[in-house]
Amino acid sequence: MNDIAHNLAQVRDKISAAATSCGRAPEEITLLAVSKTKPASAIEEAYAAGQRGFGENYVQEGVDKIRHFKDSGIADIQWHFIGPLQSNKSRLVAEHFDWCHTVDRLKIASRLSEQRPASLPPLNVLIQVNISDEQSKSGISLAELDALAAQVVELPGLCLRGLMAIPAPEADYERQFAVARQMAVAFDALKVRYPGVDTLSLGMSDDMQAAIAAGSTMVRIGTAIFGARDYTKN
Repeated sequence: MNDIAHNLAQVRDKISAAATSCGRAPEEITLLAVSKTKPASAIEEAYAAGQRGFGENYVQEGVDKIRHFKDSGIADIQWHFIGPLQSNKSRLVAEHFDWCHTVDRLKIASRLSEQRPASLPPLNVLIQVNISDEQSKSGISLAELDALAAQVVELPGLCLRGLMAIPAPEADYERQFAVARQMAVAFDALKVRYPGVDTLSLGMSDDMQAAIAAGSTMVRIGTAIFGARDYTKN
């Protein structure tokens, strides 16, 4: 077993243990492997170990990888865009990715919808919530969620699947859980209103256990799978 396959197995075991400890089925939580800055060869190793969902933060880098795998005849990978999205890059995301986790304004949502090719299914989108109210992070406040969700569900090129958040780092488990529960409550309310909503993208390596206990359905894990990132390439 290579390092990435070994790391994936360990991460899956941790997800399973976290789910079981709070009375949830491990199958309820999807693992998204964050492959930003990593070469296609690393993704190939993860793919060989059964991983199918990958998250990319940089538009052009992600598109290059998507094209690489498409050219290789591999068509069953789900590609998630999880980075901040500028208007001038929206077309590339609309044309190539399966998911976008970072919708935080109507302008971006409208562009993604208009630019989604008719030959593809609607783009799965998550609304990003700035749950810790950090100036440095994208996302809307919970108070703005209802209005934006109502607008997004009307866009024909999009399929609203749920919410995403990147909480501020917290060392204390109870604090991690409290913040995650705020997101879970908002997610549950959204599910009642929109039956297609099924995804709460919440939790990374340091807060995964609290996020799963609170109700996350998708965790985003990168370094624990692929090792430290090399940001000199971006």
